[in-house]
Amino acid sequence: MTAQRERYIPALSFRWLTPIYDPLLKWGMREETFKRRLIERAGIQPGQRVLDLGCGTGTLTLMLKQAVSGADVTGLDGDPEVLAIARAKSEQAHVKIKWDEGLAYALPYPDQSFDVVLSSLVVHHLTGGDKVRAFREVHRVLRPAGGFHIVDFGRPFSPFTNLQAVVMKNLEQAADNFAGRILPMLQEAGFESVSEVEKFNTIFGPAWFYQAVKSKG
Repeated sequence: MTAQRERYIPALSFRWLTPIYDPLLKWGMREETFKRRLIERAGIQPGQRVLDLGCGTGTLTLMLKQAVSGADVTGLDGDPEVLAIARAKSEQAHVKIKWDEGLAYALPYPDQSFDVVLSSLVVHHLTGGDKVRAFREVHRVLRPAGGFHIVDFGRPFSPFTNLQAVVMKNLEQAADNFAGRILPMLQEAGFESVSEVEKFNTIFGPAWFYQAVKSKG
């Protein structure tokens, strides 16, 4: 467990930056817009069990529960400090969400626990090996035909985004993302249907919505 915690990268890489995480995403990356779009793409229905993987301060988790109040929503993150912020947000909003501490590549859930898993700007925090491990874990906890919906940095799609990628490829562990390796990694983890479904740009570089579906068995 100690070795795992040593490899954990908190929001914005440094714990002292955690308090500015929410304002940076809100004003610098159009957070509400792309997170609302992620929820729309996931097509979540009342009664489904949903995991927000790497929920951070809980913005997406809260938006999801408020959009589909009948869904059973869990937020998971490896950082107890951001989880405390997330819990406070849900209490203030009087929204019932289960908050768990855990790592993306060692999920504390039984097989086939969720219908849908969402992940927003988490994948680029993980090393290449841990990306695949995390994707395998998501595949394991998803029920047959379950969907994994990701929004994160990705391959360039214009001369300007190509320049951004060259500059930002050393941002945390984002090189895999900018090199277009996310889809092959999802396939390696066992997902049969994987795709890039929509793209947009941010101040930190090109981003994509990814979709992966577990086979029906």
